[in-house]
Formats: sequence, C-alpha cells, structure tokens
Amino acid sequence: MKNLTIGGVPEHFNLPWYHTLRDKKYTARGINLRWKDFPGGTGAMSNALRNKEIDMAVILTEGIIRDIVNGNDCKIVQVFIKTPLIWGIHVANNSNYQKVEDLKGTKAAISRFGSGSHLMTYVNAENQQWNPTTDLQYEVINNLEGAIESLPKGKGDYFLWEKFTTKPYVDNGTFRLIGECPTPWPCFVIAVRNEVLENDSESIKTILEVINSETLHFKETPNLAEIISERYAQKIEDVRQWLSLTEWSPHNISENEVKKIQNKLLELNLIENKKLSNSILYNF
Repeated sequence: MKNLTIGGVPEHFNLPWYHTLRDKKYTARGINLRWKDFPGGTGAMSNALRNKEIDMAVILTEGIIRDIVNGNDCKIVQVFIKTPLIWGIHVANNSNYQKVEDLKGTKAAISRFGSGSHLMTYVNAENQQWNPTTDLQYEVINNLEGAIESLPKGKGDYFLWEKFTTKPYVDNGTFRLIGECPTPWPCFVIAVRNEVLENDSESIKTILEVINSETLHFKETPNLAEIISERYAQKIEDVRQWLSLTEWSPHNISENEVKKIQNKLLELNLIENKKLSNSILYNF
C-alpha cells in the first residue's frame, strides 16, 4: 500500500475528494491517500509542499505557479476546476466603505503573503487602475476565521475570498459584499512534489484516474445541491448558482495559459522572471 497525503481547502470545491476517500476508492487501487485541510489556503499549502508535509495539493493556479517560479520543487499535473474563481470583495458590515473605488490606498486583509487573497489584490488593483506600489497595503489575518474576527474590529479594511464560501457571513451581517474579482484563468490545479513524481508517478496517475472518474458525473449526484448546502452551511439557491458556474476538468493546463499567468505575475511584479512551461507542467 502506497502512503500519500494531499492538501486542500475545506470548501465545497473539494467535495469530490471527500466522496472518493469516504468510499475507499484509492484503497481499492492500493493507495492509502490521506486528506489534510488547509484553512489558510494556497500560501499554507505551498509551504507544506516545500516542507514535504504533503505530497500533493489542490491549489490556486496563480499561487502555485508563482511559488514554483520562486523555487517550490513541484509541478502541476492537471487542472481541477477549469472555470474562474469568483473572489468576493468584502468589507465589515460596520465599515464606511460602500464601493470598491473607496478602497484605494486602504489595507487589505490577506491570509498570508503569496496566498490567493494576496495575489488577487493585485488583479483587483489593475482592474481599478490603481498603483500597486502606493495603493496596496496589507494586514495578515491567516484565514477566513481571522477575517471574521479582524475586519469588524478595523484590523484590515477589505478582504478577498471565494464569494460563495463567504456568503453565509454576508447573510448573517458580518461582511458586506461590495464587488467581485474573477480570476482570468482556470482557478484550481493539482500540484505534486517532483520527488513523488520521480519515484511514484504511477500512484499519482491512479489518483487522478479516480478523482477524474468522480468529477466526470459529479453534478449528476442525487440531491447534490442539498448535500453541499447542509455540509457547508450555504443557502440552497447559492449552491445551485455555484454549481451552474463551476466545471471540473481532467486535463492539464495549457502552455499558453501558463505563459499568460506568468506574464500577468511578471507585469504585477509578483515574480522576477519566467520559467519554461516544462519546468511547471508534468504530463503523463
């Protein structure tokens, strides 16, 4: 039995992984796959990959490409969610800010530097035609729970997080949603440490076969919206909207998309140089 650990955020995107693990589909193929939740998101998972705490991760595309360029010894083996992630731009309900334009020069709450919540502030700044050098400031709050605690106290002025994950906190009056910032590329990919790819690529290939078989017909799961609504404490209409906007993928990200993302990261001064696609992608 091969022992491998995968990391991911504890959010609705990853429900197919929970189903396949619950049904022991990896065990049936000779793999003891263990799941580890990372509420801190991409920055925390990137560190865990570097420190060999996990072997693979379901991780934000722009975040892991940036970290690979900056020396993380892993590769992307496939896309997981091919549709954009819709980042909600949130402020505390008691905040005086009413629209995204009001946030220029204020302090963004981020889970950590290098995380999606950090990188997407640059994309938002570009959308708003702000100067990222002078108009972006940061307050590190670790995760969504940190934002829930910090923003109402004035520790950080706004917070970017996946719109549907934060919707219950908009509904209960903790946050107000004042804008959206979709990623201009497929949002989640699966990354694996190079050491694992070199020594056990067949197990990774098997894991991908299992999860892709699950996601292929995942939307046909009976009562899926109800299951997600109950498990993740979301309104059924929000879940249905999310499902209508979300598509899984069994394919790897294209070289052109990798170039596009690196060009954007370079343009935003989030990387100092670019890498060849074959040092970022692994194709079976």
